[in-house]
Amino acid sequence: MPTKPVSAMVLAAGLGTRMQPLTDKMPKPLVPVAGKPLLDHVLDRLAEASVTTAVVNVHYLPDQIVRHVKTRQMPRVVISDERDEVLGTGGGVVKALPLLGDAPFYHLNADTMWIDGVHPNLLRLADAFDPARMDILLLMAPTANSIGYAGSGDYAMLTDGALRKRKEHQVVPFVYAGAAIMSPAIFRNAPAGEFSLTKIFDAANEQERLFGLRLDGLWMHVGTPDAVQAAEEALLASVA
Repeated sequence: MPTKPVSAMVLAAGLGTRMQPLTDKMPKPLVPVAGKPLLDHVLDRLAEASVTTAVVNVHYLPDQIVRHVKTRQMPRVVISDERDEVLGTGGGVVKALPLLGDAPFYHLNADTMWIDGVHPNLLRLADAFDPARMDILLLMAPTANSIGYAGSGDYAMLTDGALRKRKEHQVVPFVYAGAAIMSPAIFRNAPAGEFSLTKIFDAANEQERLFGLRLDGLWMHVGTPDAVQAAEEALLASVA
């Protein structure tokens, strides 16, 4: 049976250094794109997927984010406060696990943006997630037509969705789009303190329980001020 997560983790604790000067006095999740903060784009996607609780972690300029989400009703936002510690993308999830429950949950970067195709990608993730053979299902964007991305990709993907990590000097066709479904069980042996979520991805990959789903639509990598403008132009074109 498909797993439809009702909780989500949104990573919003980064320093946003590549987005300077926009982030000199504002946390990156609140940078507006097409008239709406990045974080609201993500939370609205979660609301459309019927997620009821979103755990948002904060570190840099945390009070701005806390105030911004205070009145949010759908999903209800719970703050995981990291203002006094740096936990990284992996440690941040471990700290938030007690707030996320025992079932698989959505995991999104606060700066991930995409334009859906025919079917919403978060619902497609839920339909495709099989806890019997997966610990993590990543939304994967084709590098060829992604906006604002010029890297060498993250993974190759087999016909059954199994992922194979890019080797050094290799170019692969898919990049992680910053949205996933994860089982809490994969964090059972996670290290304490600060660490990267990549360690968890690698552990799932070694156990052949890391899978990907090709994004239907258009992914936008909003990592720099220039990328904000490119994302806005793509969004405007999609509704024209």
